Parts: sequence; C-alpha cells; structure tokens
Amino acid sequence: MVRVLLVEDDATVREALARHLTHAGMTVTVAPTGPDALESYAAQPADVVLLDLMLPGLGGLEVCRRLRGIRPDLPVLMVTARGEEHERVQGLQVGADDYVVKPFSAREVELRIRAVLRRREPSGPAVSPALADGDLSLDPAARAARRGDAPLALTAREFDLLAHFMRYPGRVFSREELLERVWGWHVGDESTVTVHVRRLREKIEVDPGAPIALVTVFGKGYRWDGLTR
Repeated sequence: MVRVLLVEDDATVREALARHLTHAGMTVTVAPTGPDALESYAAQPADVVLLDLMLPGLGGLEVCRRLRGIRPDLPVLMVTARGEEHERVQGLQVGADDYVVKPFSAREVELRIRAVLRRREPSGPAVSPALADGDLSLDPAARAARRGDAPLALTAREFDLLAHFMRYPGRVFSREELLERVWGWHVGDESTVTVHVRRLREKIEVDPGAPIALVTVFGKGYRWDGLTR
C-alpha cells in the first residue's frame, strides 16, 4: 500500500485530500507544519510526500532540502497556491519531482502520485539491464547510480531522466517528448524539464556550463552524447 505524507497547513485542503487518497487505497499521514513533517517522516518514512510550499515556521523549500538529505530519491510533489514560474522553478531546484498548483482536484493529485511512483517500479525485463557510459553506471532495477566507486545521489526524476537519455544515445528529445516519456504527462510545464536537465548536469558534467554529455540541440531539445567519445 502506498504511504503518503501530506504536509498542508490549510485544514480544509488537508482533510479533503487525505479523505480522497485514503478512499483511493493509500495510507495517509498528515502534518500541518514543516517541523511536524520532518518528525512524522522520521517516525514513519513515506513512499511519497505531498508538500505545500507555504508553511508556517519552516517553509516547504527547506523541508524539501532536509528530506532530500535523509533520502535523495524520495518522490516529492510540491503543492502551492502560488503559480508564478519562478516559484515553480524554486521548488524544482531544491528537488521536487512534480508541481501542483492550487486550485486542483484531488483526483489530479492522486494521478500525479501514481505517475511518479509508477516510474520507480520495475515493469519487466526492459528495465533490468544495467546502463553504463565511462565511469557512470545505472542499475534501473535497483534504482542505483554510481560514478566510479561512489554512489551518485539522484532524485527520482533525475534518475528516470538520465536512464532515458542513456537508453537512447544520440537521439534528440524535445521537452514535450520528455514530459510524456519520463513524467507521464501529455500536457505540462516544459520548464520542469529545463530545471531537471540543469540539475542533472550539475551532478554528471565536469563543467555544467559547457556540457559534453547531455547537450542542448537549439530549437529541438536535448541529446545524450555520452561521457566518452
């Protein structure tokens, strides 16, 4: 059963979401503040976190940073009433995998949760083979990434995005295609892809400002050229 940590200070929204997700077969733990969220996660780790950006005491961005410090690949869906692009980008930069802007339907949130978790579930032999490029290796079945002998800390979306690129070296993918293939969205905010590509480059490129592995094809999208030539 999926375990959800719902961090939301608005009691009406919190209760409505918790009720819907429970009826959808999920186990929901609620937390009205940032400190409550960290305490709840420490006591009972969740499979996914629904995290309001605007929280009393300790904001959602800082809560996300701290949760990432505990578990780098923890799926986090940022929830907020503030829909400006720069605030969406802030949430993505600190590690949010998805972004839901109020007002939203409880059914939409449920589908987003299932989508982010579905990407983490082995679906058969196609995800089993390990991927390698130079000293970079990924094991999709184990959800493990390494650079040489050291583990590589990737968020859930970063892992999925990198695995997708490594499966199709030399192929150009538009942001729209990546949203559909990696996020499972048919419609979405393409800046989500831009931010995740930037974060991924910071972790795998020697010079993220002049990438050689994950390159931009201007006017088209992105292409995996690899770490070895």
